[in-house]
Formats: sequence, C-alpha cells, structure tokens
Amino acid sequence: MKLLASLLIAVPALAQALSSPDGQLQVDVSVNAEQQLVYTVQRAGQPVLLASRLGLVLEQGDFANGLKLVAASPVKAHREQYTLAAGKKSRVDYRANEQRFTVANAAGQQLILTLRASNDGLALRYTVDGPGRKQFKDELTSFAFPADARAWLQPMAVAKTGYSRVNPSYEEHYQMGVAVGTPSPMPAGWVFPALFRSGANWVALTEAGMDGRFHASRLQAASTGGIYRIGLPDPLEVFTGGHLLADVNGPLTTPWRVLAIGPLKTVMESTLGTDLAAPAVPFDKARLKPGHASWSWALLKDGATVFDEQKRFIDYAADMHWNYTLVDAEWDRQIGDAQMKALADYGRTKNIGLLAWYNSAGDWNDTPQTPRSKLLTRADRAREFARMKAIGVAGLKVDFFGGDGASMQAYYVDLLKESAAAGLLMNFHGATLPRGWSRTYPHLMTAEAVRGLEFTTFTQEDQDAVATHAAMLPFTRNLFDPMDFTPMVFGDIPNIKRTTRNGFELAESVLFLSGIQHYAETPEGMATVPAYVKGLLRELPRHWDEVRFLDGEPGKFVVLARRAGKQWFIAGLNADDTLREIQLDLAWLGKRQGQLITDGAGEREFTEAQLAAPAAQLTLAPHGGFVARFR
Repeated sequence: MKLLASLLIAVPALAQALSSPDGQLQVDVSVNAEQQLVYTVQRAGQPVLLASRLGLVLEQGDFANGLKLVAASPVKAHREQYTLAAGKKSRVDYRANEQRFTVANAAGQQLILTLRASNDGLALRYTVDGPGRKQFKDELTSFAFPADARAWLQPMAVAKTGYSRVNPSYEEHYQMGVAVGTPSPMPAGWVFPALFRSGANWVALTEAGMDGRFHASRLQAASTGGIYRIGLPDPLEVFTGGHLLADVNGPLTTPWRVLAIGPLKTVMESTLGTDLAAPAVPFDKARLKPGHASWSWALLKDGATVFDEQKRFIDYAADMHWNYTLVDAEWDRQIGDAQMKALADYGRTKNIGLLAWYNSAGDWNDTPQTPRSKLLTRADRAREFARMKAIGVAGLKVDFFGGDGASMQAYYVDLLKESAAAGLLMNFHGATLPRGWSRTYPHLMTAEAVRGLEFTTFTQEDQDAVATHAAMLPFTRNLFDPMDFTPMVFGDIPNIKRTTRNGFELAESVLFLSGIQHYAETPEGMATVPAYVKGLLRELPRHWDEVRFLDGEPGKFVVLARRAGKQWFIAGLNADDTLREIQLDLAWLGKRQGQLITDGAGEREFTEAQLAAPAAQLTLAPHGGFVARFR
C-alpha cells in the first residue's frame, strides 16, 4: 500500500467544487466534521443530492473514516469521440470536466477519487495505487435524496431462486413513483439503472467500466431517510470455485458510479452509460452487422427447434428482409451439427445469418437445456467457437448465468474477448445488466436482463402487466444498454389473452433498442397485418444515428424519435387504460409529411394516415401506440 508522500500539502477542509462545462451542474467534495468524505450535487442552483458518503474499505486499508483531504488536482477538460454499433447514437462526442481528489487515512494510506462532470451528469470512481494485494471489503458510496423525491426501481431477485435456481437475472417488475426510502420487497436490493425524480431534475444511477476484475453492484434494500447505498452481490453469485468481491494485485480501480442528471429529456438522451465504458476492442467489421431476426421459440417453444421449422423461419426472415434466424435451445439434440450446417448453408443462399443458443451453466443452476457446460474453460470455448465457425454460425445466444460476483463477471468478459477474437456475435440471456459493454465489445449485439415478452407467454398476470412494464423500459433498463425484450406479437399468444393493441406492439420495434432485434411474431401472425405494416418492418433501419425524447412519463407513456441517415422514425405507446392526447412539437422536421401507422377500430387492427410537421396532435388508444416515418 503506497504511503502518502510527505511533500503533499494538506488542502483546507472546505468544499472543493467541480462544475460541468456548461456550468449548470456542480459537485462539492469535502471531509465533514466526522472526518468522512462526502459530496453534494446541485443543478441550476437546485439540490439534487444532499450530503452523501464516499469511500472504500479494503482488507488492507480503511478509507471510510479518519480521512483528510490532502490534494485536489487542477480541473482538466476530458473529451472522447467514439462510435456505437448498437446504441441510441452512432457517433458520440463525450465532454466533461475532470478532477482528482486525494485523501489520506490515519495510517497515511491514500485513496484517489476521480470525478467527471458533464452537461448530462456525473461520474465518480476510486483508485488505490501501489503494489501488493488489494482485497475489496465494502464501499461507502451513497446517494442521499431530498425527502420529497420519488423513485422508479426494479427489485433485485434473491440468488438461487426462481426457475432452476437461475436468479438473479434482472427480470422483475418495477416499483413506480414510490417515495424514496421505500424498502425493496426483496432483501437483495434494487438493480441498476435506478431512476429518481429530485425536484425539477431526474437522476438515473448505474455503473460502467466493468473489466472482469470487479464484482457488479446494486443498491441496498434499505434506504432509510432517502439514502441509497451501494450494495454487494450475494456470496452464491460466483463461478464455481471463484471469488465474490474484487481481489487484485497492484492498483485497484473501481467501476464508475454514473449519474445522468437533468430534465427528463436530458437523461433520456444521455449516453453516459457508454461514455464511461472502455474503448472498443478490435472486431472484424465485415461481421459486425446489427439487424433483425426471426425466432420461433417465443411463441412455439422447444417443439419448434427442429430442422423443417427453422428452415421455414429462415424463409420468413428472408421474406421480411431481415438478417438473422435464431435457433434456440435443444438444437444439438433435435437438429444436430450436420443439419445445423445445412441450415446455415441454406441461410446464406437467402442472405440470412444463423444464430445458435448455448447454456452457459456449470453447476450454479439446474437448467437442463442443452448444449450445456460447453463454454466453461478457455479450451472449451476455443473448441466450441471453432465448431460454430465451421458450421457457419454468425453468433451465439448464451443463457443462464450465475449472478454478479467478480468471478462471474470475469466469465462474461472472457466470453466477450474470446468471441471477439473468433469473429462471433454475442447475445447474453438470463444475464446481468451489460453496463456499457456494448461499447467495449461492439459484437455484443444485445442482452436480456429484463422481464421480456417470453414471460407474457407464461402467465396471464405477466400479460396483464406488460403495458406499464414496457412503458418503463425506455427510461431504465434500455436507457443506455441494448435490450433483448424480443418484442412484437400481432396474432395470438397460446393460452393467453393479449392485452396490448397492435399499434402498441409495432411501436416497440422502434422504441426498444437492440443490436439484433429478435421479433416474437410468427409467419402466421405476420400474414394477418396489412402490406404497409410489413413494408415498414422490412425497411426499418438496422441501427440508429440519433435519438430525441419528445414526451413521456415512466410507466405511463413514451414518445421517442430516432434518426437513421436522413429518415426519422417517431414511435409512441400508451400504457394507460384510457385514451391519451399528445401534442408533438415537430418543428425540427420542417414541413415534412410523414407516414403514420397506428391502431384501428379493433384491438388487432391498424390504420394508415399522414402526419404533418411542424406540429401534430395524436390520440392514443388505451394500450395503443403508433409509428410515424418521415423520409
């Protein structure tokens, strides 16, 4: 552990302030009377966070108490420009002001706090330099909200619960608009991203910069007085024989704690979740192809994972001008390598890539689906990746992971690094929140980490709740990271009464971001829709260049505009049981006329009309929605 150099001059115990480039956001850091490191956040002079704790505890040093602020670096401008294959923007220009604060504990050991303030929020992380072992023990970071703040949060499932002990998989329903301080109904806490409204400002909390050496965090279940604290994974959330918490030799640097802050429009258009991720690793650009996929399992389940049915879904994808067909669980037993190669060869004749499902599991859950336990070691992965490339598979969907411990995070990163080297696209299911990995590993096309459409095919209760759930996701789970919700059903769901209208289902195709969008609808269901709906879905862009938040309220309704090249697509949905009138300011579109597709008179009907800029008023049906296209 490196001792503080004696020539450092102690900084007076006054708050050190860092502001965003536009001066609207201000972060104040100080050591309080109890010798604890604390910070406050204001935006436009209004409090966002009250005095909140900072600090770490390692087995080799306590940076929670008895601290002294001894140095503050000059403020420097930070700028990064990068591209995203799967994101709300294709090109990002991240600018922030950065400052490093050095504190010393009673033993003279040092902790460096790095802050970055941007126009859309704040990020912070800790570094403990020097040689030797660093074993993480606890983190003191907290977020203290004013008493009148509200929260939109997803409970964290308890480890080893649920189907075949697969939890946590970030697959719970959200608590919406609850008072801060409301305890989680599950003792494991709350997941990221967590959304809050503090006065006139909104705050989205998450983390980024996960390199496989650190565990993933969450918010603790208890938040007495509106104070939310960083929580740790359960001891059961580990790779077999692996460690739970960060344990490194040499310098220890934590992931970034990320807070998007501002009006709802600012938060919804923010890219902080990827801004704070590491730059992209190399990947073969010829293979880096976002797009759309057909997928039989959503409505037809395991029985459809057979050669003839998958060939039919390849034909379906080709007819829809999509890019991929996903062959799900049990393909190894119900199709086999030889016929998988035949499918891949047939897909190439139709310009359709094949995606293959794998079970990640070792002994951390009891899932029986195969292929299973084929990716556990580097040698295993090298063999399977070579096998998939020989068959002609374009990418893998890897399912049923084991939580958020450091060793499980290392497993994710090993899969990402090695699949990148092999030129295979990746999709994680039964998985953790990606936390910006889609920037670092551009071939990570998508990840589940959501209570997706498949749950609405299991129980009527989930179907009844899906409208408000879907209206939450753009504000939280899908805010920064691609999400494999597997949207869109126009026909019937076996044994379930669908509660959303067709316009709502269509809107999800634009509202939900996923590098590969796996559509749940079957050829039979797609055959029921008008030609103009099929035409839109055939021509939907494979990736987006820009986003605009137009209107919305978490869990109630949302309207977003997405640009691809010179085209704009506007989509909205209404989760309420009553009609909703929305007024859209479209002045930025000039006087263009757009194609509008929305709900018809019946729940399964569409209607087509024109939508004119610069202003438009729409009436959204209960559980209805729309898509408008401006060429």
